[in-house]
Amino acid sequence: MSAAGFAKGLLDLEGPLTPILVSLVSKDSSMLDGLDNASSEMEEAKARLNEIVTFPARIVHSNGSSECPWMTDGGGLPSNASELLPKLVTLTKKVTEQVRLLAKNEDEELTETNSYDVIPPYDQAKALGKTNIDIDRIAAGLPCGSEGFLLMYARWKKLERDLYNERKERFDITQIPDVYDSCKYDLLHNAHLNLEGLDELFKVSQLLADGVIPNEYGINPKQRLKIGSKIARRLLGKVLIDLRNTREEAISVAELKCNEDQQSTFKKSEKEDTNYQLKLPIKNDDMRRISTASDKSMDQDDDDDKEMKYRLDPKYANVRTPGRHVRTRLYFTSESHIHSLVNVLRYCNLDESLQGEDSLVCQSALERLYKTKELDYMSYIVLRMFENTEVALEDPKRFRIEMTFSRGADLSPLEKNGNEATSLHQEHTLPIMGPERLQEVGSYPTLEKMEMMFRPFAMPAEDFPPPSIPVGFSGYFSKSAAVIERLVNLWPFHKHDKHASANGK
Repeated sequence: MSAAGFAKGLLDLEGPLTPILVSLVSKDSSMLDGLDNASSEMEEAKARLNEIVTFPARIVHSNGSSECPWMTDGGGLPSNASELLPKLVTLTKKVTEQVRLLAKNEDEELTETNSYDVIPPYDQAKALGKTNIDIDRIAAGLPCGSEGFLLMYARWKKLERDLYNERKERFDITQIPDVYDSCKYDLLHNAHLNLEGLDELFKVSQLLADGVIPNEYGINPKQRLKIGSKIARRLLGKVLIDLRNTREEAISVAELKCNEDQQSTFKKSEKEDTNYQLKLPIKNDDMRRISTASDKSMDQDDDDDKEMKYRLDPKYANVRTPGRHVRTRLYFTSESHIHSLVNVLRYCNLDESLQGEDSLVCQSALERLYKTKELDYMSYIVLRMFENTEVALEDPKRFRIEMTFSRGADLSPLEKNGNEATSLHQEHTLPIMGPERLQEVGSYPTLEKMEMMFRPFAMPAEDFPPPSIPVGFSGYFSKSAAVIERLVNLWPFHKHDKHASANGK
């Protein structure tokens, strides 16, 4: 549904999401698999991570240096992690107790309510168009959304119980990300409840989560590469297939254009020679008829050529370079697959088969990625392939790749107290971070190199099942239908072998 919602906004469509999901989204649930394949390695990483956090005296740093801290086992963990754990438990209990009292009061009020009083469900009210219900609930001191105090208490009580086993006196560090997520949610949506200690709990859980979450996918680069390649194997294979198909299509278009230019030059030369040799008198009317027939034939050829290439009509495209050949592939996936893909991108050169190769990611980007602990909602990676038409078709430099990355939602407003925080609490939204380059300006790998670096970790093309053909879309377009209808009609849904629709993974 996320992919369908994105496609609806991107194409400015109208109507329900279900027809868009069926017609414009290629759903492949197996693309989200892979966690089971790396389960043993992840359990090993979590066991080592638990040892580093709970028994800091046993930590032995290896393969690391001050210049490359990401090469250290457990890199990114706070040095006082073992001291923060008891504090995390204490603050969690404090917040849970406050929510328990609020839930108790709500339960008493519900008991006193007349049985004939109808309390409309939140979801039903939203469906009926009562969009101000959040404002009413917040003004009444209730939790935002459809969650009541009883559910809110159950959420926090479970975290308190799972985080620390008092009987065994044992911490479960895998619960740290869940505590952190609950803090983020309540700071963003339930700040009006004024839960004491929630701000401090957010800061403590953030420090721990920033170290725990990345290390759950491997505590050192080699382990992260191994785990990442197993989780994102199918996704990497699909990306390579789409890049190859786009390259082959671009080469076919270039060869076709070259042949047309040669034929046009040959015909022009032949026509000039014929006119020079014959010099036959032709009447003006005959000339007009010949010219008109020739123009019509050329127009039909051009139309057929445009349909075969699926290009936008330059009159409606409203772009600076209407002759550009553009293909877009969108993959909607999970946080675990984003972590895995990032790890393969930055550490693929550490594989034994690629010894001596430079990393796909520059040194400054490696440092930024190390400091980027969390991949929040709307995180994305963009791979852009450019074609240099001035270079020969067989030259690897004809196709190059540019990589950018964003960690998604910006959490800095949650860490501030002021006008920005007040505005955030009113809108219940977070800004999205812009893209960052993963290579130095002017230094981009060729598609050939990216294929070579990805191939050891990607699923081979022959292992993929034949793609399904999306059903035709019959929804509604917005006021800009003149442009959008051409865009959708020219999207090659029936060319399923090379041109899949937006991928909802």
